[in-house]
Amino acid sequence: MFKTIVSSTATALIVSAGMAAADTTPALTAERVTALKTAWGEGIVNIGAVHTAGGDYDTAAREHIEQFYAYEGDTVLFKPTLASADQFRGSFDEAMSYFVGGSISEDGGFAIAPYTDVRWENEGTIINGDVALAMGNYYFTKTDGAEIKVEYTFGFEQQEDGEVKIILHHSSLPFSPT
Repeated sequence: MFKTIVSSTATALIVSAGMAAADTTPALTAERVTALKTAWGEGIVNIGAVHTAGGDYDTAAREHIEQFYAYEGDTVLFKPTLASADQFRGSFDEAMSYFVGGSISEDGGFAIAPYTDVRWENEGTIINGDVALAMGNYYFTKTDGAEIKVEYTFGFEQQEDGEVKIILHHSSLPFSPT
């Protein structure tokens, strides 16, 4: 079990089994959140590219989810864009189904579309300790160059090991008045 101790000089130490070492975990910043979102988008593009090339897109999706989502040990609130009958993906297997198709009948494999780019327009980022929230629009570029605009909210949490993982992901298509 680790404890963070702050001394009078505001130096954080991690204490474990009687040993002390300087905490080298980088702070959760807006720049880190932006880098994570960019890497997430590159991962979605990669899954589609692997699928198009006839490669092991299941492994690409599994690695993507493991890298970015906190399903291992945390609750993840995930509301995908193209989910309606079964709106939420609270488990790793349900997220896999959404990204590449699988156990949920409405899932056609969002990430295997494929897309050539994901462009972000961030409305704002709020950071409170080890948690960050970001909201805005992201645009998925199809192979014909057309963009699909999607609204997003992501919640990130810095884990005990310093990794930052998604704990909240809500995506929806913009409202279209009738």
